[in-house]
Amino acid sequence: MRSRFSAYAVHDEPYLLRTWHPATRPAAIRFDPAVRWLGLQVLDSTDGGPLGGEGIVEFRARYTDGSMPGELRERSRFVRHHNEWTYVDGT
Repeated sequence: MRSRFSAYAVHDEPYLLRTWHPATRPAAIRFDPAVRWLGLQVLDSTDGGPLGGEGIVEFRARYTDGSMPGELRERSRFVRHHNEWTYVDGT
């Protein structure tokens, strides 16, 4: 989760696509140049772990959009695909 947040912050599209499950991966990611990601707080995680096959991470990410502050809160679902954790979806 932290590495994907960092990838969003620096607009690392190749990394984000590589760590996105192929069943839900978009063709491309459109970054908004006005959005600046400021910080990530992991609130909870379930299952997963080094030997797990599926897990959930709940997080809060702070950002600014131009001069307006904002916050994204999500429960992200990850699964192992080819022995690597991949993002599936979130609510």
